Amino acid sequence: MDGAKAMMTRRDMLRTAGSAALCGSCLGVSMTNAVALPDPEIAGYIPVDGGRIWYRVNGMQHMNNGKAPLLALHGGPGGNHRSLLKMVPLAAERAVIFYDQLDSGHSDRPNDPANWTTERFVSEIDAVRNFLGLDRVALLGHSMGGGWAASYAIGQPQGLEALILSSPLISTPRWIADNTKYREKLPKKVRRVLDKHEAEGTIDSEAYKKATDVFYDRHLCQSPCPVGDLRNDAPAFNETLYRYMWGPTEFTATGTLVDFDLTPDLSKSVAPTLFVCGEVDEATPAACIDFAALTPNGRFELIEDAAHATYVEQPEDYLDTVERFLTSVGV
Repeated sequence: MDGAKAMMTRRDMLRTAGSAALCGSCLGVSMTNAVALPDPEIAGYIPVDGGRIWYRVNGMQHMNNGKAPLLALHGGPGGNHRSLLKMVPLAAERAVIFYDQLDSGHSDRPNDPANWTTERFVSEIDAVRNFLGLDRVALLGHSMGGGWAASYAIGQPQGLEALILSSPLISTPRWIADNTKYREKLPKKVRRVLDKHEAEGTIDSEAYKKATDVFYDRHLCQSPCPVGDLRNDAPAFNETLYRYMWGPTEFTATGTLVDFDLTPDLSKSVAPTLFVCGEVDEATPAACIDFAALTPNGRFELIEDAAHATYVEQPEDYLDTVERFLTSVGV
């Protein structure tokens, strides 16, 4: 494999990283030719309800220079911050902060389902802000992290100056409806395999996994997915947490998030808000456009030729979109 142009299929990523649905930001692979990821300038642990969460910061010299720090939330539930490091270039002009949610990445893993609630995950945002003294902040949440970020914004917290909802989970019913439509466009042979194993309760079979990979290669990260710059020490994906809160696949919700729906409350979010997603994203453009229309100060941007892992597939376009938005709202 050419290290400069290393590519892996979605199937390989599943084997090596345990990535799963709603988890564009937990893409991680084991590759001997992968380049090193940037080191943090500071890192450590923050106490939260249930344990400690791990954080890291780049761009510390900009913490008080007029541009609001960017706090980024990874997807999952059960993912990690690793692929979000694609956003480190933004630290050239502002502080950029990443953290692993409880039971994810480098953070403590008590694996207690009592901690696995929307309210507790959302409370981590204030825990990070208070620990680092972030009186003002721009918040970016990808996928499930977008759901946590939107939930936080609905409460109209002080100092939230901008919100970026990146391929977000806003409504489970809408997500399932849209991804069911994607599924209906899969080849008939693939759909038959999915239907058969779901009916028989054998979704852990190899045949079913191969069939779901066809969906993932279209709508999670287009195959071949460019993940060659992700190092081989990415923390393992917490599949137990993921299945408890979400379910077994991209298009099947059976967990505690089955009724998650922020649509009725989006009008309460007053911060300038960017909804951004990929052209064939699981968080579909049509859904993001609708959500933006319901959000005061909401707008929408499309990342062309990308699925759910927008910032992995089209990093330059993605970062340019984020920076233009932050500049346009004076943050």
